[in-house]
Amino acid sequence: MHPSTSHDQATILVVDDTPDNLSLMSGLLRTHYRVKVANNGEKALRIAQAAPPDLILLDIMMPELSGYQVCQMLKADPATRAIPIIFLTAMNSSEDEKHGLEMGAEDFISKPVNPPVLLARVATQLRLQAATNRLVDQNSYLEREINKRTQELAAIQDVTILAMASLAETRDNDTGNHIRRTQFYVKALAEQLQSHPRFSAFLNEEMIATLFKSAPLHDIGKVGIPDQIMLKPGRFTPEEFAIMQTHTTLGRDAIQHAEDRLGMNVPFLHYAKEIAYSHQEKWDGSGYPQGLRGEEIPISARLMAVADVYDALISRRVYKEGMPHSRAVQIIIEGKGNHFDPDIVQAFEQLTDTFQEIALRFADSDADMAKKAQQLEQAKVAY
Repeated sequence: MHPSTSHDQATILVVDDTPDNLSLMSGLLRTHYRVKVANNGEKALRIAQAAPPDLILLDIMMPELSGYQVCQMLKADPATRAIPIIFLTAMNSSEDEKHGLEMGAEDFISKPVNPPVLLARVATQLRLQAATNRLVDQNSYLEREINKRTQELAAIQDVTILAMASLAETRDNDTGNHIRRTQFYVKALAEQLQSHPRFSAFLNEEMIATLFKSAPLHDIGKVGIPDQIMLKPGRFTPEEFAIMQTHTTLGRDAIQHAEDRLGMNVPFLHYAKEIAYSHQEKWDGSGYPQGLRGEEIPISARLMAVADVYDALISRRVYKEGMPHSRAVQIIIEGKGNHFDPDIVQAFEQLTDTFQEIALRFADSDADMAKKAQQLEQAKVAY
């Protein structure tokens, strides 16, 4: 908060090398303000920096440091630059006044002073400073409130995304931790590729944050897959697999519908649609749903492809044990240039320890697996 500048509380610092002038100004001002005095520029700077006054009356013609120099030093210091300065001097030419105002002073009064005029101009500057301080404080408050609300909205958005993604995962044989693992895998890959010539223009800090936010929605389309397929504890028939493949289109369309209802384009939803629709595409064009090849596949989806497959390989399911990390790494590397973008696989090779650490940090618990097993048993009974 800024110091008060009401008449009862304002502090005026008077700077003049002549004792009679200091005595005269102190007597004139003490009726209305608290008064401090300094008989040279160095002392004035020490007082102003130690306890900034509300206004400074500053003589120009002083030995060693002139008033102009003192003003310049006060205005250069963030701690004192906002203090209003009124030059009070016998130098009364228009050039003197112009120079003083150019130095940053708020006003310029010639000696000998007219007491009522001096008090009126001091009061005017204090009122202006008080209004400025109130505006600054109000703006600071509003900025804090805006930041607070922005953080709250971002948190609500993140929770909503995770809730939607978790809903999709409850209908799969994966657990909810799959969402968190793939989210951090994608972030790690993106950061590793941030300086790569093929990716640097795309993967800035803002984009990486957007991809991290978007990644949990990669399998949102599974909500639309029938239970008898979604919960099947084994291999799909060709007909079932064809239906399962539609989860990419269902996911993209669901996100698009949400964006349409919102009535505006949201960056993280744009990339969520890319990831949901294209993360099953393969570098050699043998993936789905469009059979995209190479650079045709969005970068966001190429990153998710590596993250998703690695996690599927190492994850326990109720019908299988998770593959050892070393074997999963080998399979990803073998997919370089056919399943996956070669440069993304190269980044993955440099991050295998990081991937393993993420997998351990968000490992599925026995309780998670027991819950999934119970869901599958209930599904079998229903069929």
